[in-house]
Amino acid sequence: MSADDLHPDLRRVYRFIPNIPITHAWQRAMIRGLMSLAPTPRSTARVTYERVDLGPGARIHLFCPAGESTGAALMWIHGGGMVIGAAAQDHRRNVALVEELGITVASIDYRLAPEHPFPQPLEDCHRAWEWLHAEAPRYGIDAERIAIGGQSAGGGIAAGLVQRLVDEGGVQPAAQWLFCPMLDDRTAAHRDLDAVRHPVWDNRANRVGWRAYLGVEPGGESVPQYAVPARRTDLAGLPPTWIGTGTAELFNAEDIAYARALDAAGVDCTLDDVAGAPHGFESASPTLPLARAYLERAQEWLHSRLAPPSEEER
Repeated sequence: MSADDLHPDLRRVYRFIPNIPITHAWQRAMIRGLMSLAPTPRSTARVTYERVDLGPGARIHLFCPAGESTGAALMWIHGGGMVIGAAAQDHRRNVALVEELGITVASIDYRLAPEHPFPQPLEDCHRAWEWLHAEAPRYGIDAERIAIGGQSAGGGIAAGLVQRLVDEGGVQPAAQWLFCPMLDDRTAAHRDLDAVRHPVWDNRANRVGWRAYLGVEPGGESVPQYAVPARRTDLAGLPPTWIGTGTAELFNAEDIAYARALDAAGVDCTLDDVAGAPHGFESASPTLPLARAYLERAQEWLHSRLAPPSEEER
């Protein structure tokens, strides 16, 4: 991949953004340490903040409208290739969602691989879902209007969690909202992709992340249920889905394939495939017109899916 494959608005930006170094344990430890220094959010006149500890390494950062709420909520799962990342990296964006959409956002810190491989990260997020449902009345949340979303690895965990919730029955997520989701370990097994310089997250890093999460080499004959969302063959009954990706993104092919599989299964799926966009561009350059327009489309979709039912639908 060359600079010419990137959208013109992004070429200059990505000249100075390195790929994430996670191959060695000391690199992951350094990145995690830096993220732990992020300041604790504070309540403001428009958004209240509360932290809920769920157990070792797992917690919810709850951002609620200080004034009138729509009664809807988003459970958000951060990215980081399964091995790094923290909810703190998305605090600013989640506060903006509360202010702009009037929803509650529950942002999840989950335990990371390789110290905590699958199923532990998924279990942490499942526990957060159960807590959010149990406590929904206390926070003025309609339990039937909660979406699950995530970015990158968080998008993959979100997709696996939604599959599990469908199988378990009960009140279902209103929607799933997936930004550049990490869905298919088989991508990491294609070593020919190692030669392609995908910005931010390349296939070598992808293989490290999947190996840490699964505990085995990616691309094997079988994987645990819910660990690799793209491996599921029966996608019927999943909630309305939005998937955002970019043509300069390592996950582009697997994201498009999952969107098509959802559509074939009768799931209402919207795919936003941005020409020339690399992995997580909306986080790295959120003020650029390309990223702003993309986020606006994504938020419009989420807002429409979390709207209260009309009188005819009741």
